[in-house]
Amino acid sequence: MPVYVNRTLNMKKIKAIGFDMDYTLVRYKSEAFEKFVHGLVLQKLVELKNYPQSITDLKFNFHLVIQGLVIDKPKGNLLQVSRFGKVKIAHHGLEPIPFKEQHELYKNKVIDLRSPNFQSMDTNFSVSNGIMYAQLVDLKDKGMDLPDYAKLADDIKEAIDVAHSDGSLKEYAVAHIEDFIVQDPNIVKLLQRFKRFGKKLMVITNSEWWWTKKLMEYTINPFLAEGEDWKDLFEIVVCLAGKPRFFTSKNMFLNIDPETGLMSNAEGKITEGIFQGGWAGKLQDDLELDGEEILYVGDHIFGDVLSLKKTFNWRTALVLEPLEEELEANKKSKTVQQEIDKLMVSKEELERNLNLIEILKHEDPENYNKDDINKVYAEIDRVNTQISDLLDKYREFYNPYWGEMMRAGQEESRFADQVEKYACIYMTRVSDLLDYTPRTYFRPMKRVMAHEEI
Repeated sequence: MPVYVNRTLNMKKIKAIGFDMDYTLVRYKSEAFEKFVHGLVLQKLVELKNYPQSITDLKFNFHLVIQGLVIDKPKGNLLQVSRFGKVKIAHHGLEPIPFKEQHELYKNKVIDLRSPNFQSMDTNFSVSNGIMYAQLVDLKDKGMDLPDYAKLADDIKEAIDVAHSDGSLKEYAVAHIEDFIVQDPNIVKLLQRFKRFGKKLMVITNSEWWWTKKLMEYTINPFLAEGEDWKDLFEIVVCLAGKPRFFTSKNMFLNIDPETGLMSNAEGKITEGIFQGGWAGKLQDDLELDGEEILYVGDHIFGDVLSLKKTFNWRTALVLEPLEEELEANKKSKTVQQEIDKLMVSKEELERNLNLIEILKHEDPENYNKDDINKVYAEIDRVNTQISDLLDKYREFYNPYWGEMMRAGQEESRFADQVEKYACIYMTRVSDLLDYTPRTYFRPMKRVMAHEEI
């Protein structure tokens, strides 16, 4: 798959590359993993929050939510928001909200994610969260004794955090690792190529050391020569980094003993080794590199890319695996989109003719003919019907509940806007970089502005 370029990135100038682990270096079987999380967290809600046992009977539907949606916690709604912060599609629980009602609720209000009333779902890990929220809102509306909509959202998030921290999620996942984790030899080829070209490689992850060790051994070691280990590929490994705080707060680094997992204070410069915590500013200084010489590759638009861009001038790459499915849908729907585009041109010309006839009515009534205007209206109705039918056909290629991930109607989605603003390059998986040498000069295409359209 191609690498997509938002801004110039000269890989010859990059001396160090940092990688997130989950959904970046380590690829997940997303649907299987999120299904497991869905069932586990529903049981946590029963055990920790005294929710009715019957919620564990809820069926998992992977397509019910897509990456980039927003939860409106007080209202119990899921929202797809445009790059301008305007709501384009809204669901209450499992039901789509009719356009008129949606407009009355949100009008031209801009969704401000700094408000505690909203929760963004910007990662693959947030899919099961959104599915559970929609399902529990639906059950509450049907009469089940559940907390209010905002408390539902907070309880789900808390239960997910507990599942991650108490070992119940990760211990099961490790015990059944082949069910949830992809082994991709191309990632190892890419890392080895970067090493041959003299790039310093780092892992900077929010995961614990034991989890990092297990997953990296499973995904990397099988493709290395006998006697080699994944740790040999990386100068620095930082676990429990606490991103985005890693990019914003001056926290201490702790040494991790790779055999025992025991920690001690890290003295001196951070140039090689395995660590916990820390701060990107010290890491950059100790490596004696400018920010422009470091590339960070991650999958979380907020934790890995946006915060980093706002605090340091490291270069950024975003891994967006769900984009692969959308790109395939774009190819399949291309012919339909072209037909819609042609009809829209015809409609605009008809509307222009209609306006010219209206001018005659007011400025040259002797030449105005009412039949002419009726004929144009009839033709516009015919074109609108054709467009409507084609739009129904177009939507069949995308998610049945939300449509496209990177678009909200005709506009880019809020999620796509963040990708464009904060990721220098983006791709469906890390191994897409194998199609490019480590000295590639990535250059964006010239962006066409509205006034430049021909």
